[in-house]
Amino acid sequence: MGLFLIAFVWLLSLVPVQSVAAPYAAMVIDARTGEVLHSRNADTRLHPASLTKMMTLYIAFEAVRNGEIELDTQVRITKAAAAEPPSKLGLRSGQRIAFRYLIRAAAVKSANDAATAIGIAISGSEAAFARRMTRTAKAMGMSRTTFKNAHGLTESGHLSTARDMTTLGRHLLYDYPQYYNLFSRRSTDAGIKTVPNTNRRLLAAYKGADGIKTGYTRAAGFNLVASAKRKDERIIATVFGGKSGASRNAKVAELLDMGFRRAPSRAPIRKPSRPAYAGNAGLNVQVARLVGAPTTSLRPVVRPSAATVQLAGAVAATAAQHDARIQNGIAAAIAQADVQAPTGDTPRPAARPDSLVLASTDPNVQPEPEPEIVTRLSTSGGHLWGVNVGRYTTRYEAEKVLLKTALAEMTTLEGTLRKVNQSARGFDATFQGMTREQADLACRRLQARNVTCFMIGPS
Repeated sequence: MGLFLIAFVWLLSLVPVQSVAAPYAAMVIDARTGEVLHSRNADTRLHPASLTKMMTLYIAFEAVRNGEIELDTQVRITKAAAAEPPSKLGLRSGQRIAFRYLIRAAAVKSANDAATAIGIAISGSEAAFARRMTRTAKAMGMSRTTFKNAHGLTESGHLSTARDMTTLGRHLLYDYPQYYNLFSRRSTDAGIKTVPNTNRRLLAAYKGADGIKTGYTRAAGFNLVASAKRKDERIIATVFGGKSGASRNAKVAELLDMGFRRAPSRAPIRKPSRPAYAGNAGLNVQVARLVGAPTTSLRPVVRPSAATVQLAGAVAATAAQHDARIQNGIAAAIAQADVQAPTGDTPRPAARPDSLVLASTDPNVQPEPEPEIVTRLSTSGGHLWGVNVGRYTTRYEAEKVLLKTALAEMTTLEGTLRKVNQSARGFDATFQGMTREQADLACRRLQARNVTCFMIGPS
């Protein structure tokens, strides 16, 4: 009997083992309207792999927006996070690292240890965070998605669809545009080292590609949600079950080309509705990162300079013409701004000339008509350039961002004109009245602060 079993096992070893290919699914949409341009097996529940981190990052952005955690919060790494298998950043148990670096590592390198650390920092445990992920997915309309972890490694019941992941990619793009540039970085500083982007080959090879997220496990195959923009058109394409990274990228490029062919050159932008925020409500968890966490900023507050006070005063004068909501928003923006004190002595205003003639108090003397003052951008010196720092749904949001940005980057934005341009698509927040060199420098400095911006040339 023993010899028979040995012979049977030997015969089996001669039979070539074929791996079971992961099921293929795909989805292509016009990101502006959400219109489906192509789909195949789009509602089949499959393993999402690291596409999962798109939801992890979405909730991280949501948590920062709602004050649950700050980008500079020092997160203590747990044993569970440190023990995650590759791909990983290399975090150690007990180590402390800024929350912003965990976001970068999860978005760019697809680091599993960073993703788990994000979930535990926000919800106290990965299981609690996974429940929040699923709840947020349902609120977005991702009806066939269930999350069991923050990183996407294969786990029973951890499933999604090409349609649902496409929906999530569109929400990342429109709900948190200020963070979207993360996904287009070829590499990024993740605190303890610089990490490369897992999607760098498609970003380099496909014109207009600027994100979003790759994924791979043996059970899932090679997955990718990709977005590309050409002129006014933006397409999102999703692939599940690619046979290799190269073939997956080729298929995604083919789908993006199909999307650009089928999408109209012009279409209204219909942003998806942001899901209702509930935080950790109902999870009954204690967030471990709050124990012993500082309640104030780790850096000392800089005493406002005379220039800062002057700027704040000018803003306050303008704000008097708006409603109470805008005034409160401006006050909050000033309080939150990371004000940098200018170096050197602040120039003092010139003294009033002795020759200044005051208005006559004689009632028989008629004053000269007051000249009409027209404020416009100077056309001298090439000051026809500007910087756009985002498009917002309300004028209030745009003005608040302009003020906060001006206070945080006074060196390069001093003397510029803050202007909100209204269009059918929303309210563009812009700084105008710069030379090309000034605009380029300002945009590079703002991008270094993780502020999304682009230059505006003369029209």
